[in-house]
Amino acid sequence: MSVRKIITYPNPLLREKSREITELSEDVLRVVRDLEETMYSAPHGIGISAPQIGELVRLIIVDVTRNPHYKRANHGKLILINPVIVHAQGEKVTREGCMSLPDYVAFVKRPREVVVKGWTPQEREVEIEARNLEAIALQHEIDHLEGILFIDRISSLSELISRNSLGREKNGEEE
Repeated sequence: MSVRKIITYPNPLLREKSREITELSEDVLRVVRDLEETMYSAPHGIGISAPQIGELVRLIIVDVTRNPHYKRANHGKLILINPVIVHAQGEKVTREGCMSLPDYVAFVKRPREVVVKGWTPQEREVEIEARNLEAIALQHEIDHLEGILFIDRISSLSELISRNSLGREKNGEEE
């Protein structure tokens, strides 16, 4: 396992669509381990996708238990291969940040609840029903697999807020 460098915007890899994982090879398991190590080494990271470390495969990790306000209202650490949103409903506007755009946050409107299907590294198909921050984080990470960034979900770059104006310790809802 190793902590990998997070690719930051405007690196063109962040705009690429990731390819489906067709077999659970040792290379894929290495990416899983590297993603975990990289996310947990970041002070506020609650999610990460393989493209953020330069791997264009459909793999994400979400763990909102890293946010003290969401210790119980979620599924814990989720490692999902080939995740797909199969249902979404409601609406919620939350402040989002991203390790690939480390200097900014913005208020983004997304569905409040989602159902996501995917595979675990143990080759089990799962269906996750998520709400609130966990739903937001899953959507954010799945967007990365499509080459979509949270800044694509705001109407103008003028809506970006500098993290320096907020103070990093106050940003509880970031990737």
